[in-house]
Order: sequence, then C-alpha cells, then structure tokens
Amino acid sequence: MKKYLDVLKRTKLFSGISENDIQLMLGCLSATHKDYKKGEYIFRQGEYIDSICVLLNGTVHIQSDDYWGNRSIISEIEMGDMFGESYAVYGSSAVLNDAVAISDCTVAFFNVQRLMTVCSNTCAFHTTVIRNLLIALTHKNRALMQKLTHISKRTTREKLVSYLSAQSKLSNSNHFTIAFNRQQLADFLSVDRSAMSSELSKMKKEGLIDFDKNSFTLLS
Repeated sequence: MKKYLDVLKRTKLFSGISENDIQLMLGCLSATHKDYKKGEYIFRQGEYIDSICVLLNGTVHIQSDDYWGNRSIISEIEMGDMFGESYAVYGSSAVLNDAVAISDCTVAFFNVQRLMTVCSNTCAFHTTVIRNLLIALTHKNRALMQKLTHISKRTTREKLVSYLSAQSKLSNSNHFTIAFNRQQLADFLSVDRSAMSSELSKMKKEGLIDFDKNSFTLLS
C-alpha cells in the first residue's frame, strides 16, 4: 500500500491527514488492496460487503442490469473515489448494484468496523477519518440527487440539456470533456442510444452545441 500513499492522501477519506499518518493508520484500519482486470466485478448485486472501497487507479462503474439485460450506469468511479460505503456502513443490506472494472484497476479495502470504532490506541487522526467519511457520504448524496434531476426530465433532449449544463457549471466553462462514451452516456441518462445520438445531432444542427467524441461546447 505504500506506493499508493500519494493517492490516498488526495482522497476525501484521508483529507487533511499527512502521508506519514496515513501509513500509521493503514494497519489500524485493516487495509488491504486487490488488482482487477477490465471487466471483472469488485462486487455484485445481492452480495454483502463489510469494507469501504477506494479506487487507487483505473476506472470503475457502479451499474445495474435488469432481467432483460438493459443497463443503467449509476455513477463512474475515478482514481481516489470511494464507493460501497453505504452498504458497508449499514451492514445488513445486500448490494443493489454491480461494481465493474472498466479498465485494469486496483482497489483498496478498509474494514468498516475498524474505521467506525476509535481504536484502543486512541489514534489522533481516527476521528478525522470518521468526519471525512460523513462529509463524503453527503457529497455522494448530492451527486445522486443531481443525477435524479437529469433523469427525471421527460424527454431525451431535456435530459441532455440538464446533464450538459451541469457539466459546464462543474468545469466553469462552456467547453468541457465528459467521462462517458455514447453508450455509457445513454446508460447513465436512461435513454436509448440511437435516440440520444439523433437528438445530439439535431442540437448541433440547431446551433445549440458542438461536439467531437466526448468533448462538448455549449453555444449561445
């Protein structure tokens, strides 16, 4: 885990804690890590997990497939992001979605019971980690609420406008690059890919947007 200390230092979970102190805490939190190949599952719907996951490199999608194989992407996890915390903290609820490696990746696991319980050594930064976890959960809830704002729109165009407007605000520019390819964006917005691509083309012809692959420009 030592080679990932710089990544861990930049995560929400260890915000405000130095590399030296993080290294001291890894044993206290029973930290482990595992490598995954592209396409492998970190966990599957229906499983029970007892560890909070942090992505050390690569990309992971939190997604769900229905009975007929229709996919919905809940969120994209990037390096340094935390996931699985809601199920691990609750402790008795089965996972509702799959976590899938979109590229080769490495995931760190932190035992939730060790994390939530201040150790007998009275680790000076343990309370900070618990506080960071609560803040991270709040941010995750806000992100999910924003996604609900997008997918609650009635039409494909309204969903695209909502999503692209939000991405523009996040980047503080009318020109930005999104993380999703076309199929992934359709899965994220819960729309048909062909219909979405058609709507994007119409918006481009109408002078509302310009795009090249996953780079977009919003036009006035």
